[in-house]
Parts: sequence; structure tokens; C-alpha cells
Amino acid sequence: MSNTAKGDGREIRNLAVSELRAGSGDLPTLEGYAAVFDEASEPIGGMFREYVTPEAFTRTLRDGADVRALVDHDPSKILGRTTAGTLRLREDHRGLLATISPPDTTAGRDITESVRRGDVSQMSFAFSVREQRWDDNAGGDMPARHLLDVDLHDVSVVTYPAYTGTEISARTIEVFEDRQRHAAAMEILKNQETILMRKTS
Repeated sequence: MSNTAKGDGREIRNLAVSELRAGSGDLPTLEGYAAVFDEASEPIGGMFREYVTPEAFTRTLRDGADVRALVDHDPSKILGRTTAGTLRLREDHRGLLATISPPDTTAGRDITESVRRGDVSQMSFAFSVREQRWDDNAGGDMPARHLLDVDLHDVSVVTYPAYTGTEISARTIEVFEDRQRHAAAMEILKNQETILMRKTS
């Protein structure tokens, strides 16, 4: 079963392999992938796996979304902003590449040094879903959710990128549970029809 649906609610996804690095020089930059396209996530909430499609960020970037770069999604630790030109986002063949020009603040200096030392090396993104596709027959061990169009709120340099820290919107859980109930009901109906056919044959 596969269908497309609208979604809402703020969510956060952490990326375990983003190759975040700090540039050298008097004006250091932080660069890394906030999202990678078409790679299966770890199980989200033990319910489904997730894929970010190559077009997921196209609209929000084209429309000039006001996206922030933060430390651990903390709005008090801002590192850059697209409207200020201190955060640059672009899509390439691999994913969503973020280039940050961190400020000369305690948060900016500290995170840059932590990245340079290798203590912090991953990124994450916060988003709301505009359009998604669910696929119950993805060929894996659980259903798949494909992010087709999202509103991007922030990209963050994160200390703990494990998916145990992932946030899922209440609406996403509601949609998933509704789909599970529907699938169970359809299976019961199918079994009843099979039994009826056997009795009448």
C-alpha cells in the first residue's frame, strides 16, 4: 500500500554521518550535510523508516525560507541565518549541504573549536511536512515514509545525533496509527472473504 498525504507538526531528524568539518583561517566556516537523499533512516520510533527525497527541500529553498543554523536546536545559540547570508544551503547529488559562517561569540567559538577537534561531527535538521508518501511494501522490515516536500526550520550542529533523540510530531504518529488500523481491518476483511468463499464452494 502506498499513498501520498499532507502532514504538519515540527519534527527533528538527526544524521549519523554528515562529515561536518571546520575550515581554517581567520574567518572559519562549518560545512556538512544536514540531510542525505534517498538513504533509509534507522527505525523512527520503532514504527517506520524514512527517506528524504531529492525534491524535499526544493520549494522551501526556492521560496527563500528564513532558516537558522543552531547548536543542538537551541535558539539561544545561533550560528547563522539564510537571510543574513551567514548560512548557505544548497542541494547537490548527495543531499542538503550547509555552509555556516559562525559568529565571534562564545557559542560560535566553542562549537567551531569542538568541530575542529573532532568532538562534534554531525548535523540535524528541523522541519514540518508539507507532503509525504507512505509505502507499506518497501521491501524492508517496516513501512517507509518518503518526505516529498518540507518546510525547513533550522539546521543544527549536534552533540548527540542518535535517532533516539529524534522528535516525531503527534500528527505523524496519528497518521501512522490510522494506517496500521486500516491495514489490520483490511486483512480481517480479506480473511473473512476467503472463509466465505470456501464455505460457498
